[in-house]
Order: sequence, then structure tokens, then C-alpha cells
Amino acid sequence: MTPEEYVQLKAFARQDGALLSLFDIGGLFCYVQGLTNPVMAMLALLLIVASPFFAANRLRHFRDDAREGIISFKRGYFYTVLVFFYAGLLLAAAFYVYFAFIDNGYLLGKFGEMLHSDEGSRALKLYGLKEQVEQALRELALMRPIDYALNMLTMQITTGFLLGLPIAGLMQRKAVKSQNSKS
Repeated sequence: MTPEEYVQLKAFARQDGALLSLFDIGGLFCYVQGLTNPVMAMLALLLIVASPFFAANRLRHFRDDAREGIISFKRGYFYTVLVFFYAGLLLAAAFYVYFAFIDNGYLLGKFGEMLHSDEGSRALKLYGLKEQVEQALRELALMRPIDYALNMLTMQITTGFLLGLPIAGLMQRKAVKSQNSKS
């Protein structure tokens, strides 16, 4: 890869990472709203499931528009990992802002309500998970906003490394060798 191609790849990955982060930030917003609204919960799930397909579509656009329809597995994988990395940076910033300035314990409160409801308590007792879940909630309450943000960044980068393999494998295209009629 030439230096110009590397710069081009990073530029496209930054733009597509910013677009992918909109999916993920929208998923966060819909998830929070989905705790009280089932339609928003379904929309959050849809956004989360759609994001790898969106990343694959952006790789296809990069391949077809910038690379003239040709991209190796290695370059496609690197591109996809970068897209998820850049999206993760913006998503981590959104998580930090949400937990530092907006949440004020809302999510943990909702989780506590669900777990202490009659149905939640019975389910936890039935599976013998009451103590473990209570401990997990206490640990979540001790986390700082930066902890949530860094956790999300790590998860997003790991997702890029894992999903980059099938995405790059499906989107790779090799140059078609022209055959001479004078063989």
C-alpha cells in the first residue's frame, strides 16, 4: 500500500466510522428510551444488528468508488477495523457525556426496579442468581463515567476485529485478468 493509498483508506474509514457511530449512538438513545417504551427497545435492537451490515455496505462503497472495484482481504479487514475503531471513539465520547452529565443513576435505577419487581425477584430466585445480580449492580454503581466509556471503546474495537473477518472476506474482489485472444 502506497502512502497515498494509506491516507485515502484512513480518510474513508474516519468518515464511515463517524457514520457508524451515529447508528451506535442512536442505539444507545433508543436503548435508554426502550426501558419504558417497547417500540424504542425494538429500534435499539434493530440498530445494533444493522451496524455490521452498514459497515459492510460502506466497505463496498469504498471498494467500488475509491478502489475501482478491487480490494484485497487484508486491506478490507484493515479498513473495517479502522471504521469500528473510529466509531468506537465517538461512541465512547457519547457514553462519557451520557453517564457524566445526563444519566444521574437512571439506568441503574431502572435495572434495580426490574430486578426487584415481583417477576424479576421470582426469576432470580428460581435460577439462584439473586446474590450475583445484586453484587453486579453494586459494582456497576461504583463505576465512573470514564469506565463505561473505555469499556464501550474496548467492546467496539473487539467487535471490529471479529466482524472484520467475515466482512472483509465477503467484500474482497480481485482484479480480473484479461485474456489475450492470441494465445
